[in-house]
Order: sequence, then C-alpha cells, then structure tokens
Amino acid sequence: MGMTQPDSKTLVAIYKKMALIKHSDDRVIGAMKAGRMQMPYYSARGQECIPAAISTLLTDEDYLVTIYRGVHDMLAKGLPAKLLWAELAGKATGSCKGKGGPMHLTYPSKGCMVTTGIVGASMPIACGLALASQLRGETRVTVANFGDGASNIGAFHESLNLASVWKLPVILVCQNNRFAEHTSYAKGTSVAKIANRAASYDMPGLHVDGNDPVAVYQAAQQAIERARSGGGPTLIEALTFRFNGHLIGDMGEYIPKAEYAAAVAADPYPKYRSWLIDNRHATSAEIEAIEAGIKAEIDEAEAFAMSSPPPDAIEVKRDVYAYDIA
Repeated sequence: MGMTQPDSKTLVAIYKKMALIKHSDDRVIGAMKAGRMQMPYYSARGQECIPAAISTLLTDEDYLVTIYRGVHDMLAKGLPAKLLWAELAGKATGSCKGKGGPMHLTYPSKGCMVTTGIVGASMPIACGLALASQLRGETRVTVANFGDGASNIGAFHESLNLASVWKLPVILVCQNNRFAEHTSYAKGTSVAKIANRAASYDMPGLHVDGNDPVAVYQAAQQAIERARSGGGPTLIEALTFRFNGHLIGDMGEYIPKAEYAAAVAADPYPKYRSWLIDNRHATSAEIEAIEAGIKAEIDEAEAFAMSSPPPDAIEVKRDVYAYDIA
C-alpha cells in the first residue's frame, strides 16, 4: 500500500472543508459572545486539517463516531451546516430536533453516526459499528475520533485489543491537541507518542503532523486501504493544537504563553491556503470564491437556525421510550 500525493482537486476539496469548519466555528463563537446562542461549546479551531483530509477518503456509507469536540468532524463528513446550526441553537429543525446540542450530533445518511459526551466512548461504539460491517460482509470502514486524554482510559485499551483480535475495519484517530481539558500531555501520559501504544495490540501506529493535510491524507489512505481489504485496524496519532480553551469561557491560562503564541503563528489554515496558491493547485481568485461561498452557506445556516421554532414541550417525552406519545 503505497502513499500517493493527492491531486489538485482533492487538495482544494480539503481546503473547502477546512474553510467550512473554520468559518462556522468563528461565527458560532461570535453568536455566543453576542448572546444569540447559549450552550456548552467545544471549539476545534486549529484542528481543521485532520477531519478535512480524512473525510475526502471516505464515502457516505463509511461510519464516523466522534466526541464532544467533534463539530469539525461532523461538518467534514457531511452534516449540513443548516442542521448543525439549528441543533446548536436548540431548535426543532436541528439534526436531533434541538435535543442534543454540540455533544450529541448525528446524521446517519452521511455516516455521521454518534457524537458522545463521554470521554473515550467513541472507540467502543466504533468497534461495534465496525463489527456489524464485518459480519454483514461490507467494505465500509469506521473512523473513531478522540483526544489525547482519552488514550489514558480503559476504553482505549479495550477497544484497541478487540479491534486487533477481530481485525475490525476501524481507524482510531487520536487528535492530539496536547491538552486533556486543562492537563498538559506530559503530565498525564506515560509515552512520548500515543502511536507507540499500537505495538502492544499488534496494529500499525502512525504518528503524523496533524496540521499538514497531505501528511494526514497519506496516513489515512494507508489505514483506510488496510481496513477495507480486511487487514484490520490502525491507530493514527495526529499532532495538533487547539486555539481556544477546553470550552468557550475557559480562557486557557494553563497553556504556556510561548507555546500558544508559536501554535497560533503556525496556524495551519492560512498556511495551507498559501501553500495551495504557491504550488498552483488553485489561484487566489478560486480560493476567494470558495471563501465567499462558505460564508454565504454559513449566513444561510445561521438565519435558518435563528428563524426556526423551538421544540414543542411534548418533545421532552419523545424519543425516550419505545412507544410513541400522542
């Protein structure tokens, strides 16, 4: 399984997904600060490259499971911005009728199966979905996203073990943003690289620069080809950095100022934009047109969310029990 360089069309498609994630995140935070939206919101600003690159290799049939910091994963996989915004705003038109908010996004028609608020829970759920695919004889793969902190809980080790024993078609993607809530990586993790842990479970462990879309794409390509062909799971550790606190309202005082400044200076979004233009994968005009289109899409999504009705009171009792309530 050799690595291939993505073509210009793919590279631009990755950028478009990054733009959607970045501009949506900026706008959500602006709406919160203006008092138009109230919710717990876990920004993934700075981590755009990872799902943008991986999702270009996936089909609508492939499954995705993510965690509470997973809005970017869901947008990249295909959750429509309008349904995302309505869900964040707690409106009846949201992807979960306004009941789930950012921590429980789902959109199965694009393979967006579960967003969980439980640390590390994406992995055992993903193993279950992958086992179902295997038993049905399908070629679909399942991607599980989680953070560096989640690699230290039991579910990580249990999931990697069974994924390897059963050769499940699952790709375990650790988006290592260097802080588990407020705890730095070195203070809570015993290994230099999370990818090193894969050896204990007899699976490949790939450590990549999560802020380099091409590196992420090539690692994901290897892992997805392996999973589709029956070769089993892969652990990918994508090193990145989150630009906001654990959730909006957390000012991130625990992040060393020099480390934060260096990460922001190396912001992968403008860096990739420049790289695309410099290497003639797209012109400045083409990039600007993409940006304008994304901003218009978010304008429409925000307007849709703000004009949508709240859920009816009866919805408190719906989707709780198996029987329907009149």
